Amino acid sequence: MSATIRQKLARRKQRIERRLDKNDLGDCKRPMLAASNIHYELADRCHGMAYGGIGVITKLVRQLGLAETIDKHLHVFKIHLPYFESDHVVNIAYNALCEGTCLEDIELRRNDEVFLNALGARRIPDPTTAGDFCRRFDEGKIICLMDAIDEVRLRVWARQPAEFRNLAIIDMDGHIVETTGECKQGMDISYDGRWGYHPLLISLANTREPLCIVNRSGNRPSHDGAARYVDRSIDLCLRGGFCRVLLRGDTDFSQTEHLDRWNANPCVRFIFGYDSKPNMVKIAADLPKSAWRRLRRPPRYAVRTTPRQRPEKVKEQVVVDREFENRRLQSEDVAEFSYRPIACSQKYRIVVVRKNISVEKGEKVLFPEIRYFFYISNDWESTAAEIVFSANDRCHQENLIEQLRNGVRALRAPVDTLESNWAYMVMTALAWNLKAWWALLLPEPSGREATARRQEKQTVIHMEFKKFVNAFLKLPCQIVHKGRRLVFRLLSWNPWQPIFWRLVEVLRC
Repeated sequence: MSATIRQKLARRKQRIERRLDKNDLGDCKRPMLAASNIHYELADRCHGMAYGGIGVITKLVRQLGLAETIDKHLHVFKIHLPYFESDHVVNIAYNALCEGTCLEDIELRRNDEVFLNALGARRIPDPTTAGDFCRRFDEGKIICLMDAIDEVRLRVWARQPAEFRNLAIIDMDGHIVETTGECKQGMDISYDGRWGYHPLLISLANTREPLCIVNRSGNRPSHDGAARYVDRSIDLCLRGGFCRVLLRGDTDFSQTEHLDRWNANPCVRFIFGYDSKPNMVKIAADLPKSAWRRLRRPPRYAVRTTPRQRPEKVKEQVVVDREFENRRLQSEDVAEFSYRPIACSQKYRIVVVRKNISVEKGEKVLFPEIRYFFYISNDWESTAAEIVFSANDRCHQENLIEQLRNGVRALRAPVDTLESNWAYMVMTALAWNLKAWWALLLPEPSGREATARRQEKQTVIHMEFKKFVNAFLKLPCQIVHKGRRLVFRLLSWNPWQPIFWRLVEVLRC
């Protein structure tokens, strides 16, 4: 970051700190929100827009060669009049980055002259054309698009330090995409009575990147066709230089017919939930008392000052007062044993968690209850507690699914066929991948600032999509043509701008 920019950022920070100083309250005789005599005018020579951070995203796309890679792998059009395949794909991703919630919101960007100037585009596809582009996809073309995105992903991973590639953690889960439409091909009724689709999401837990999104009919089970794309993700991570791969999934993904094949690869480990069947419960119940160890979970966070007093649990008190049946977890114990599933040729490690639950009604304890939770793994080195904690960490994928659904709005079905909605999901999820790559390209200098910079990087990686847009994309700016340069002149300041400028310097180099 240049000295001039550093000084300007410092001055803007000082100005806002003076305005927010609690010791200088100013005039308290009138409300703070007192603007008056407001007028509106149309600018003639000055042109500005709200999403000043889109310039950095565009530089990121160009430096990674995303558009060229998409055009090389994906062939949908015979001739380009005037749009290329990459124009459509990037346009849909940019719509999500600029807070577009549906295809129709592309029309707002399309009629924004300043936005078009910022992208160096004469025009961009309209919503109808974007929907028609989605309908041109079949499964083969979608795989080609995912291959193009993966090729760019490998370039980003190659820029990371060596310790980044020690272990790739691959999570998998399904999600019901509900729709009220009646004419969408491929939709069906799910196990809980909802109409829609049931896409499979396979993601990299290290960076929260979606590695594969596979759309399926709404009545398909979570694990349907998952093994094929899990193998694809394993190959991708090994090609990306990762030394080891860890697969994690819930009980639906403990596909025993594939465990021997995954175990044969020395680089692959897995931890899957396993169904609590009667024979498994009997084995756990017959374990000797010496086999069990108390499971103590670490605190969620470290208290930096003094612990705060916990607020009263209002819901819990209502349950007690009205004498509802209530289950309280008293303790957890963990044990392990070897077990060979029917479809496997060898034994694997089963880690079992015994939850000791007290069933209460009002102030009275009715009876104790014991529940067992099982995990199957080929990891014989980690402790039983570490296996359990790693399996529980897979719950962070639920946060990713929520972000893809309500943040990026990729898990939607706006088009009329299974394949077209699948293509829309992959293209819109590219916006989340661009967010992850944005964070991964942040510099990590050595020396005193190394720890702080690594922490900043992790903060951006785990940032919610809305917060990322507000911090790094929603930056009011002027668009100025100076000589042969297209200048984005930022008009405001926020606390995240030092990180923003560090990435600008990386992309400039």
